[in-house]
Amino acid sequence: MISLETRAAIRRYFYAEHWKIGTIAAEVGVHPDAVRNAIETQRLGGAPPLRASIVDPYLAFIREVLSQHPRLRATRIYQMARERGYTGSEVQLRRAVGRLRPQIREPFLRLETFPGEQAQVDWAHFGHVPVGRARRALSCFVMTLSYSRALYLEFFFDQTLENFLRGHVHAFEAWNGQPRMLLYDNLRSAVLERRGTEIHFHPRLMELSGHYHFALRACQVRAGNQKGRVERAIRYVRDSFWAGRRFTTLAECNRQAWLWRDQVAHQRRWPQQDGRTVAEVFADEQPRLLPPPLHPFPTDRIEAVCSHKTIYVRFDLNDYSIPPEAVGRPLTLVASDTTVRILDGAVEWARHPRSYDRQQQVLDPQHRDAVLKLKRRAFHATPAGRLEQAVPESKILLDRAFEQGESAGSQTAQLLKLLEEYGPAALRRAILEALEHNTPRACSVAFLLCRQPRLPRLRVDLSGHPQAESIDVRPHNLETYDELARPHDDASDE
Repeated sequence: MISLETRAAIRRYFYAEHWKIGTIAAEVGVHPDAVRNAIETQRLGGAPPLRASIVDPYLAFIREVLSQHPRLRATRIYQMARERGYTGSEVQLRRAVGRLRPQIREPFLRLETFPGEQAQVDWAHFGHVPVGRARRALSCFVMTLSYSRALYLEFFFDQTLENFLRGHVHAFEAWNGQPRMLLYDNLRSAVLERRGTEIHFHPRLMELSGHYHFALRACQVRAGNQKGRVERAIRYVRDSFWAGRRFTTLAECNRQAWLWRDQVAHQRRWPQQDGRTVAEVFADEQPRLLPPPLHPFPTDRIEAVCSHKTIYVRFDLNDYSIPPEAVGRPLTLVASDTTVRILDGAVEWARHPRSYDRQQQVLDPQHRDAVLKLKRRAFHATPAGRLEQAVPESKILLDRAFEQGESAGSQTAQLLKLLEEYGPAALRRAILEALEHNTPRACSVAFLLCRQPRLPRLRVDLSGHPQAESIDVRPHNLETYDELARPHDDASDE
């Protein structure tokens, strides 16, 4: 709708100066139809009369219903009008309800804060993104200073408490300080329960406030206007940064977001004074922030885990490897946004880069090699393992002997005896010759070894075991064994 001044100017240009409608539209910056409407309205002496509508007989009924129930939905009023004989469309009645519904607007005062006094915090949801085979919810943590409008934003793959606390710590590090009070909506990460004016904040958030010395405040229920500055900052992020951008990784998304914050968001005009930018006002506000502590608040996620059989522990849809010595022991998993560590008390068993994919096995090659080494050691404790360790070619001979119907256990026992008598070198040569002649049997190997001298019996050296040398062995009289072999006289007489 054009103003009265513009309408008067249009009338003067048309009637006094005799300008054309197109010239007048270009001069005052309105559409030619608006020029025609202003001229015709004045010419006819008022606005054209409204045409009769099918809704007109029910306007008094609609006003009465809305006066008693100002928030009643138009769909319900449409059903009530149908019961009273209304035959028009629902769209027509909706338009009438929209014109007649009383507009209840709550007046507000402008929020005035001191420099470094307050910041407002909230989450913003930006849809879902694929990460490998997983589909993660992308969220943006936003914190804005109420005085300078300087903001901090960081994107995460979820709205967990750990990321909520991590966003606070990163914001305080970026600002090199923190405000004296933070204002929150009634999100679960901040407010656990409230009853009237009594509020139970999350214990971890209270620990954070105690570490950085700021006060916690929560908005009233359904009072989003109380944190309007962070709400406008989120809308600004959606319209100015997010629209039309594409990212391949979360790190690249945050890198571009921080670049946009420094080059665009902080270079915009400060709302309370035209000649200054947000960055200039923040430079004046930063010394008023509380000084940061000596060390940042720990925000890692800590869970108790245990692996009963495999060398993997599960966390966030993925499996992370541990050494075989840690299997079956109660462990502690500590996860940051980039690293997953598995601890046993103060001892770190494993460290892996964090994966945001799903059903992935994050394996340390050293853990796999340790398991294979244990398996080989256990295999070598068996008869077949000892034989294969001394003479690897024995496996081929045993496989072929088994194919020809021989007993693998019997063949292994015979080859072990031959190994003890002739040594590994001679046994290897005999096995290779038996395989060459296609006679894969232990008896063939024994026949080939018979032509070779046996290993001499060596005297056992007990110099390294003095306790064994001090053992007193009393020999038996050999005649007692002869008596056992000789038949008794009584038995011969009988």
